[in-house]
Amino acid sequence: MGDWMDRVVAAERLRSSFSAQFQWDTVRVTPDKIAGRTVADAVVVPTEVPNHPFATMDGYALDTADSSPRPIAGSVETADDPEPLADGTAVEVATGASLPEGADAVVPVEEATVENGCLIESTTAPGRNLYPAGATAAQGERIFDPGDQLAPRHAALLRDVGIDQISVRSRPAVGILATGTEIARGDQPDRDSAMLANLLRRWGTEPTILEPVSDDQSHVTAAIERATAEYDLLITSGGTSVGAGDHVGSVLAEHGPLFTSVALRPGRPTTAAVVDGTPVCALPGKPVAAHTAATLVLRPALAAQTAVAEDPAVTVRATSDVELPAQDAEYAVPVALCDGRAVPTGQGDDTGDLYGSRFRPGRVASSTRVTLADGIIVTTDSIAAGELVQVTPFEVIE
Repeated sequence: MGDWMDRVVAAERLRSSFSAQFQWDTVRVTPDKIAGRTVADAVVVPTEVPNHPFATMDGYALDTADSSPRPIAGSVETADDPEPLADGTAVEVATGASLPEGADAVVPVEEATVENGCLIESTTAPGRNLYPAGATAAQGERIFDPGDQLAPRHAALLRDVGIDQISVRSRPAVGILATGTEIARGDQPDRDSAMLANLLRRWGTEPTILEPVSDDQSHVTAAIERATAEYDLLITSGGTSVGAGDHVGSVLAEHGPLFTSVALRPGRPTTAAVVDGTPVCALPGKPVAAHTAATLVLRPALAAQTAVAEDPAVTVRATSDVELPAQDAEYAVPVALCDGRAVPTGQGDDTGDLYGSRFRPGRVASSTRVTLADGIIVTTDSIAAGELVQVTPFEVIE
């Protein structure tokens, strides 16, 4: 691979720099603000939940050891604190109502026969149609450990077990710096920064988009030094290739780069270094290349710090041949998922298409329309029509 670094190795080097440089504070948040946060301290349940079994259907609570008929001795609603069950009786219960002490099952209304105020022969088994005490959580149980990532669904559990606040890691502050005179002057839009900010926010950081900087080495150097003094992590876009106006790579080269390029296309001109104690990851300026490198290199590097999930893939058949250039690198081929098949995005014979049978990563990297794809096939081998391929959906890596 020459100077190209395997993307997994590159991600690991970035991860190590994050571990060495990030300083984590702990903050307390309420359950309505936990999504995407990383647990700082173990979460321990203060008391058994529920502390009584409750009915999961409308019906009659009883002791299965008793015999029929059973006089119906009252009713229990969801807000009631019931008296113990009298021997040989049954109690009418609503869904969600606590069972009286001594009851071990519920006969649903639709299965019950009631005559003259008594529950007639009703066969049921212990534990039927009830939710046991302690089934949600036991007293003293650890339900989350440090490093676990919290999701929206976990708020229901936290509320249920009586936890109103939880300690989580602070979010790393990330600066996003676009480079390019054409962007700094407003001649062309900044196609990368908003995309990167959305990704980084999803990945558990607090991103800030900085003012773009022109293609002047002194300006680029000053902008990087200012940002690394203020943020925990700096992400740049553009200026990583070998053109006369590409200065980000040369600035980072003065700081002992972690890597200077990645064996990934699109996304190869990705470099990283630690500048004055702050990690800097420099991405290509072409939007799809920046997205590919961010999702396949930067995101895994952040995973150990912010508990980003693993990358599941789906197996489908490719609809057409895609020939890859003869280079020792991984290729990220964008595809649409249609009727259980992978259709290469941008492939075709029309003048507006990006490539024919041979994949052209440079063209693909420049096309924001490619963002309409559903995912990517990451491969080192050409793809044959009808072949089973692994597609990583964008929704699981973004």
